[in-house]
Amino acid sequence: MDKESLLRLVDSLHRDKEIAKDVVFQGIESALATAARKHFKSAEAISIQIDRHTGEIVAMEGDRKIDPSELGRVTAQTAKQVIIQKIREAERDVIYEDFVSRKGSIVSGTVQRFEGSTMVINLGKTEGVLHKSEQIADEHYNTGERIRATVFDVKKVGTRVKIMLSRAHTDFVRRLFELEVPEIAEGTIEIKAMAREPGHRTKIAVYSSDSNVDCVGACVGVRGSRIKNIVDELNGEKIDIIRWSDEPEALLPNALKPAEVSGIILSSENQVATIVVPNDQLSLAIGKRGQNVRLASRLTAWDIDIITESELEERQKASVLETTEVAVSNKAPSDNLNVTPPDAGTTEAVETGGDKEDA
Repeated sequence: MDKESLLRLVDSLHRDKEIAKDVVFQGIESALATAARKHFKSAEAISIQIDRHTGEIVAMEGDRKIDPSELGRVTAQTAKQVIIQKIREAERDVIYEDFVSRKGSIVSGTVQRFEGSTMVINLGKTEGVLHKSEQIADEHYNTGERIRATVFDVKKVGTRVKIMLSRAHTDFVRRLFELEVPEIAEGTIEIKAMAREPGHRTKIAVYSSDSNVDCVGACVGVRGSRIKNIVDELNGEKIDIIRWSDEPEALLPNALKPAEVSGIILSSENQVATIVVPNDQLSLAIGKRGQNVRLASRLTAWDIDIITESELEERQKASVLETTEVAVSNKAPSDNLNVTPPDAGTTEAVETGGDKEDA
């Protein structure tokens, strides 16, 4: 290869593959040196240097200068194979570094093919895989359709880069909120906690550091425009937007929305909260297959036990009776079930994406 052709090759790889020119030069030098050592079988050290500006190849066997034409055809083929391998490794490293830096962020691509239940997504320069476990239940895509997902993990596998994607991860919803709600991306509104069951329901607790910014209203948007875009992307997944509070008396009732809460009994020692609800609110508080209370527990980091007002009365009567039986004086027994009403001034949540009856 003449000098001009060599420089054009390096420049082309730099532009098309986004590989640094010096990396390409080093790969070619390494390949030529490997081929030269195999050809000459010399005890002398063989080194190859390529002038970065002129493309001139300088080959040395010890102190003797080697004419590149001496390498022969077989040696040139060996050098070509090594160069191709080095270029592939360099290309892999470029893709790897690019996607590692985007880990956790949202990428967009098209469904290229299916390998069993796994979707292979065309991301432009490379492919990503969306395994069944990272797909949202009941979602269906066809070849050629656009799809968005988060970069879940990135690994080097031989000369390839394996990019694993996810639509089921909680971070997917988090990133959608960051894209749709500028106040979150700017840091004015903070996502304090999230709990999700993909394809069914997500609970997200938000907090505003600016008293003039309504964190719940900002996430919903004018006439629900912002939250609608997120729900549409999730194909109708319900989203409960909750105002965060450091006080469990306010946070727990919010987390159990859409159910109404009439009282709270907290046991801080073991992080257990007994939530009292009206008799007709029990199934709503628990949710379909226990989903509402399960997500509320994960969101707040409290173990939640839900009882009705009738059950509370029975427990109070049983407590009074037990206390009376062991009393050693005529002092009136005290009720050891201290029920705290929810903070009506701070309880607030917004539910989107479904009817309350489906909670």
